[in-house]
Amino acid sequence: MNLSDIFVLIFIGGNLFSFLFNMILERVDFSFRKKHGREIPEILKDHVDAQTLEKTCLYEDAKYKIWIPSSILELVLSLYLVYCFFYPALLERICSWTENSFFVAVLFIVLGGIPGAILSVPFALYSEFGIEKHFGFSNMTLGMWIGDEIKGFLINLVIMAPLLLAMIGLFKYASNWWWILLGCVYLAFSLGISIIYPIFIAPIFNKFTPLEDGELKTRLEELLKKCGFKASGLFVMDASKRSGHSNAYFTGFGKSKRVVLYDTLINQLTTDEIEAVLGHELGHYKHHHILKKMLFMIPGVFAALFAASLLIKLPDLYIGFGFDVGDFIPYQMMFIGVFLISLVFGEWMDLFRPIFNFLSRRDEFQADAFAKKICGSGEPLCTALIKLNKENLSEIQVPKIYSVFNYNHPPLLERIAALR
Repeated sequence: MNLSDIFVLIFIGGNLFSFLFNMILERVDFSFRKKHGREIPEILKDHVDAQTLEKTCLYEDAKYKIWIPSSILELVLSLYLVYCFFYPALLERICSWTENSFFVAVLFIVLGGIPGAILSVPFALYSEFGIEKHFGFSNMTLGMWIGDEIKGFLINLVIMAPLLLAMIGLFKYASNWWWILLGCVYLAFSLGISIIYPIFIAPIFNKFTPLEDGELKTRLEELLKKCGFKASGLFVMDASKRSGHSNAYFTGFGKSKRVVLYDTLINQLTTDEIEAVLGHELGHYKHHHILKKMLFMIPGVFAALFAASLLIKLPDLYIGFGFDVGDFIPYQMMFIGVFLISLVFGEWMDLFRPIFNFLSRRDEFQADAFAKKICGSGEPLCTALIKLNKENLSEIQVPKIYSVFNYNHPPLLERIAALR
């Protein structure tokens, strides 16, 4: 590791900044929780008891205490892999196996992620079987957990491979304009994934069954019709097979759109409350939030790829991390440049979290207001949010600075205040 290289210094600075900043944020939240976490706000005195708040604090404390060593070891590993020139050595070894640029890229990404994956396994196991099970959320078995990890790895590999193939091909045949074409490929690919996800990918992990006939189905279908939302169906997901956490969401695009309700959600909420939750999701649809996010994202994708097209031509980007290059960067090495850019600048993205969270929270407030309007009252959504917050053992009160950086949804009390 060349400490005189500007890119190495940015990498080290980003890792240390992200680590220290998030440590401070989590410590602020922990201290706030110790002081105020067991206080019952006046507007929740009829809904939440001291026992629930005590359990919530213990749950959040348990997650915080496992997060600390995990973050420390992740920082140490990230710095060590660069310090000992792990990535150049890995590339050299892979190139001794094959000269095919595509296979080199795939193997580099897969094998380069192994140290981090090995480090994360004990923490993920403890989180699932030590914390989530202790607090009554996890229904996972070890076999199910291992199966999910294998499925997730294979699906990510299948998704990643075509993008890497496109990237390598564009580096070779469109060296000056690869970033524009890759941006188009990425956006088209993302759209394709959103179409096939609910039909082919999601069922790999969970079972989706049509919502049974009855009052709930009738009410929800009437609500969809009232909002002009055409879906391929209302489905119930067997979320309880894995976890006691609850949710509802829209997925898919075009004719593949479907409404998904967790079975845990149906068991925890009344018909009025489920209707209000769906009304909230429909608010995102009516306000075109997904489309607006895409329009916001597209310039960012092309801007990032354009910046990458300039940076990957700089020998210093490679030399500082131990890669042997000359003044001219061959197309076979450009994917290493993209990897190094993500390595160098990735941790600095924490600085942009408040912007993304602000925009997301604004959308949530709008969706809440729509649900209140379409359902005739905001009270069913209020009680639904309170129940979900309670059932998921989510914190009721958090420091403002913590929510600004870590919450893409408004805190519970803010949502209730806006609805009422």
